[in-house]
Amino acid sequence: MESLIIGVFVIGYLAITLEHNLKLDKLIPALIMMAICWAIVSLGIDSFSTWFDTNNHRIVDGFGALLHDEKVHLVEETLLHHLGKTAEILVFLLGAMTIVEIIDYFDGFSTIKNYVGFKSKKKLLWMFAGLAFLLSSIIDNLTATIVLISILQKIVKSREERIWFAGLIIIAANAGGAWSPIGDVTTTMLWIANKVSAAKLIQYLFIPSLLCILVPVFIASFMPAFKGEIQFDKNDIDKPKNSYSGVMLAIGLGAIVFVPFFKTITHLPPYVGMMLSLGVVATFAEIFSRRKISLTDYNTKGESNQHASHGPVHYSLSKIEMPSILFFLGILMTVAALESLGILFHFASSLKETVPMLGTEFHGTGVSDLVVMLIGVGSAVIDNVPLVAASLGMFSEPLDNELWHFIAFAAGTGGSMLIIGSAAGVVAMGMEKIDFFWYLKNIGWLAMIGFVVGSASFMITRLLF
Repeated sequence: MESLIIGVFVIGYLAITLEHNLKLDKLIPALIMMAICWAIVSLGIDSFSTWFDTNNHRIVDGFGALLHDEKVHLVEETLLHHLGKTAEILVFLLGAMTIVEIIDYFDGFSTIKNYVGFKSKKKLLWMFAGLAFLLSSIIDNLTATIVLISILQKIVKSREERIWFAGLIIIAANAGGAWSPIGDVTTTMLWIANKVSAAKLIQYLFIPSLLCILVPVFIASFMPAFKGEIQFDKNDIDKPKNSYSGVMLAIGLGAIVFVPFFKTITHLPPYVGMMLSLGVVATFAEIFSRRKISLTDYNTKGESNQHASHGPVHYSLSKIEMPSILFFLGILMTVAALESLGILFHFASSLKETVPMLGTEFHGTGVSDLVVMLIGVGSAVIDNVPLVAASLGMFSEPLDNELWHFIAFAAGTGGSMLIIGSAAGVVAMGMEKIDFFWYLKNIGWLAMIGFVVGSASFMITRLLF
């Protein structure tokens, strides 16, 4: 039965990886394989000899000798436990996504466009890379990529020139998301699972992540694509359409940054702080929206019908990327099924026995640097979310063990080596119709250099902590 579940997982995983070839949204195979895996667990519970205790990270003693009703009860408890942990991540993401959409409702991100006052391609490269690195650490790498490429399209009219900038934005956004607990789904997963703390994550990964983008951008600045000047008219850059755009940008970003501090002070799960932040941002949004109605006649020609008929919170909730939320649900619950049967635990044990001498071993873990770097390379080929979810079930190291920080860095930045290796890359591919092989030839090697340099710097700087 274990082989059957592994087979379902492999087939579903391939379908997710080949979503562009199959023309099938990856949430569909994710949800199907989740349901099938747990159905096999439930129907074949008496045929399984092992069960994994997630709370204590160990195999349940004498599971095979338990009565059928006891096993069913254990399955129900475990399923509820994993659903609760998964829901923490999903509710957190829903809150963050809604805040970002509220900022966008007030045209907050358009204020960034006003800072472009030069035509040098090299300066523009450094500006967008810096913005991607910083912005992705606050609003996550996917959203930062969408925002910056949208701005880029207003500034660089030539697509042939623009895709070079987009390629470096992908690398910068993924690097920026790796060192922040709210910058990437994978780091958020590790943070919510109490594997890394916000302070230590920044301490361990800021320098490696910074080098991961500084080196590629430095090399790229000498390439022909970034020499000379771009031709654009400053009047083509849209000015903010809403008088509260700058204020909402500051309030929204500040509210998201507040979440890690809330968790540190209260020791409550991050989603509680995110819901508080969402409530505060939504309050200001409603106040500003009503003030706009009373002062400037909200139903003017410049406003869309959707904006006119719905408040900012309702409208923002309708714009949330729900397919991504359902995809995470399917992936995380599928991996939970593999974890519950002890499959990931046994795989981790085999990994420690067969690959302990390749590379420097993490203190007392039996896991080498090379293994973690392979996770990073693997995240370029397949999605990094299931890789990190699997790591959570494979390893039992305590909070802030350097292993978790290296996994966060490797999974977060390794995906930049292929355009399909990260959410930021996939969305940029769709927005700019970037060819897979063009990216591999022109940008992939820069991402690989950044990944290797960042990994090497992590190995050195961790000795200081």
